[in-house]
Amino acid sequence: MRNTSLLLILIFSAMSLNAQFQKSTAPVAEKKEHWRTLHDDKVLDEYYWMYDYFGKGPDSTNVVNYLTAENSYLDAVMSNTKTFQENLFAEMKGRIKEKDESVPVFKNGYFYYTRTEDGKQYYKYCRKKGTLDASEEILLDVDWMAEGHSYYSATGFDVSEDNKLLAFGVDLVSRRQYSIHIKNLETGEILKDAIQNTEGDPCWANDNKTIFYTSKNPVTLLSEKIQRHTLGTDTATDVLVYEEKDKSNYIGVGKSKNNKYIFIVSQATMSSEYRMIDAAKPNDAFKVFQPRMKDVLYSVIPLADKFLIRTNKDGAKNFKLMECPLEKTEVANWKEVIPVRNDVLFQGVEEFKDFLVINERKDGLVKLRIWSLKDNTEHYLDFGEPAYSANFGANPEYNSSILRYGYTSLTTPSSIFDYNLTTRVKTLKKQQEVLGGYNSADYITERLSATAKDGTKVPISLVYKKGFTKDGNAPLLLYGYGSYGASMDASFSSARLSLLNRGFVYAIAHIRGGQEMGRQWYEDGKLMKKINTFNDFIDCGKFLEAEKYTSAKHLYAMGGSAGGLLMGAIVNMAPEMWNGIVAQVPFVDVVNTMLDESIPLTTNEFDEWGNPKNKDAYFYMKSYSPYENIEKKNYPNILVTTGLHDSQVQYFEPAKWVARLRAMKTDNNVLLLHTNMDYGHGGASGRFDYLKDVALNYVFLFTLEGISK
Repeated sequence: MRNTSLLLILIFSAMSLNAQFQKSTAPVAEKKEHWRTLHDDKVLDEYYWMYDYFGKGPDSTNVVNYLTAENSYLDAVMSNTKTFQENLFAEMKGRIKEKDESVPVFKNGYFYYTRTEDGKQYYKYCRKKGTLDASEEILLDVDWMAEGHSYYSATGFDVSEDNKLLAFGVDLVSRRQYSIHIKNLETGEILKDAIQNTEGDPCWANDNKTIFYTSKNPVTLLSEKIQRHTLGTDTATDVLVYEEKDKSNYIGVGKSKNNKYIFIVSQATMSSEYRMIDAAKPNDAFKVFQPRMKDVLYSVIPLADKFLIRTNKDGAKNFKLMECPLEKTEVANWKEVIPVRNDVLFQGVEEFKDFLVINERKDGLVKLRIWSLKDNTEHYLDFGEPAYSANFGANPEYNSSILRYGYTSLTTPSSIFDYNLTTRVKTLKKQQEVLGGYNSADYITERLSATAKDGTKVPISLVYKKGFTKDGNAPLLLYGYGSYGASMDASFSSARLSLLNRGFVYAIAHIRGGQEMGRQWYEDGKLMKKINTFNDFIDCGKFLEAEKYTSAKHLYAMGGSAGGLLMGAIVNMAPEMWNGIVAQVPFVDVVNTMLDESIPLTTNEFDEWGNPKNKDAYFYMKSYSPYENIEKKNYPNILVTTGLHDSQVQYFEPAKWVARLRAMKTDNNVLLLHTNMDYGHGGASGRFDYLKDVALNYVFLFTLEGISK
């Protein structure tokens, strides 16, 4: 039976694996002939028509109809779990303190903070002058501003040097196209200077009337221009101060911590370039700090009397620290300060007038190293847990001896500390409150090591509730990412308690492609070595089975975005290992996306995945791309989520993937696609609504385990 309006063929799906999943009619997308021919390789892509939504062509309505049909199918299949999802949402929401306040941050005479109220999805951005006992100024009431919008994101808050004006970005669609607005903090007036299609990154010059910002290409959404706006002028006359010609580079603009410089940064995966001006002279031409060099990354940290440079120059794979005079910034004047170390990744610096705090990573864990510039002494902060996450907090004041940092682990709620760099006294300013009672002693965390097929040792962090028996019968959710050098450190989640309290083990596989074990860890999981990422994850799963933490009928996997690529790869490579998969906003159509330079982010990521116009890169990425490697075989139960307005991984990738999986798989396992028609890559913007997606994901897993409440 054919329905021409939906372009769907309706078939009946037999789903008897679990009584909680209901039988329903599954949509199968119509196939349309479309051929891709490249490097003498001819490939049929029968679901190519799904690209059409934003093109508003003849298939745009059919795309929406197909996604709506998939949503209806998911609702029908999971209809018996509706109450469970609602109760789980309420359970997770009930752990969140609704009326709360962030730790105030002092900058330029004011304490800045956000506070939330009972029943409100957003927050109020506030400040107090001089002391926390002063009267409160509400700078932005985001709860009120978001009223009537299904999605609302405010970002990039930047107050002028005279403390009278606030610039900020707003996105109403979830495609990260921000309009910049300016508020007069003395009168409450929103000025007419609305700047469209930006990164939402306003940067004030020190004259209190000039703003720099990053402008985006309206089609590709690439950040390609830095422009200068003067208050009160028509935004159409804004001055172009820099245009990036290399489409593989990201660009941005910002002010140094000591308020002396405005920097334009252009960076790709393997090279970078800085430009700068005096922040007090916004009309000056930007000077190049050091012209970009092949395969050399660098970043600039201004001190009072010199510049520090973090760089991988001269083969310093894990990065080193160099310095140069303020007036002689070319590479010939760079002098080494901290040499590269093979076992330590130098991640970044927080600079103060009298101290440097160096963020290092050794053995997969973050270390904070404090260096006194006065007496040249050094020491490290001690964290005392086997797996954790620690990073710099908000430290906007250059003339300070207090380091703010964040700390969390799989059992320790998010905590904010102030550390006195002189006295070495640590003060807990705030720890995430978990309502309803939480005792970290009820949970156990471990750090394990699996051996990958090539002999590489891959770290695993995991947590479970006391009472867990290592007999292979426990359900285990293995999470992974493994791309862009992003390290997936162990951190706390109050929502995850709902998983642990029902008997699940939660594990993070620190696979190659991240940067947990240093820069080489990243380089061994990208480009022509990408297969290592997938093999590592599979081998972590096998290790956990062999060690009796779980078994194949109780093993689940989850990943999002590039981690969704991981999910797509592992179900093709080892479908028998997993009882269920949750693929969130998955990047699964690698070849087609990397061939289309009109798609946001494509050209920025050639150094990550390769450029398929190169024959070797084409056939390598084709060998693992999930969409291209679906076969007629059994697949595990799969839940796929996406957002119609996603600018990072466009909706059509997961939609095409599900359509082809549905046509090819030979099992009766559940295959579900949920498209949020209002949101994009990051999901809901409200502080509670995202928990509805978490509830859906968890209930999908619980149902497969026969857990019904």
